[in-house]
Amino acid sequence: MDDARAPSNMLVLAFKEDPALTEMMRLRVSSLQRSGQKRQDGERLLLPHEAVYRLDFPNQQLDFSRWYFSLAAHGRITITGISQHWTPDLTHLMTRQLLEPIGTFWRNAEDPEDSPLKWLEADMQEFGERIAELAQVRKVMYFLFAFKDAAEAANVSCSVEFTLDK
Repeated sequence: MDDARAPSNMLVLAFKEDPALTEMMRLRVSSLQRSGQKRQDGERLLLPHEAVYRLDFPNQQLDFSRWYFSLAAHGRITITGISQHWTPDLTHLMTRQLLEPIGTFWRNAEDPEDSPLKWLEADMQEFGERIAELAQVRKVMYFLFAFKDAAEAANVSCSVEFTLDK
C-alpha cells in the first residue's frame, strides 16, 4: 500500500468524500427520528461512523491493478460499494444495492503505528475487479466508508490503480 505513482498506461483514482451526499443521508436519518417513522423495508440508513465517498471515472475501459491505502493511526476502515446507479435525490439507498465483498483495512491497537496495514487480499482483489467492471457502464460510483476502532477520516487515504484497457 505505497504512495500512488503510476506509469502512463495506469490510472490512479482517489476516493473522495461527498459531504453533500453524506449530509443528505444524515438528514434522512434525523427526519425519521424526529417524525417517529421507520425506514422503508430494505432501506439502508447511514450510521454515525459512516460517510459517502465517490470515484469519478474519466475512462470506462479499466482493468484493476492494485490498492493504495494509508492509515496514520490504529483502526479499521470498511468500504462498501454501491452497485446500481443510485440517484439519492430520487431514491433511498437499499441494502440490495450494496456490493460484496466489502473492502477492509486495519491496524490493531497493539500494533506499532509504522507496522504494515492488514487486509483480506482475495476480497480486496475481487472488490477491485468489481469496481473495474462497473466502471464500464458509469462515470461515477459511490461507496460507504465506515470508520471503526478509533479510525478517523482525517487519518485515511485511499485510491485504486487501474491499467487502461486499450
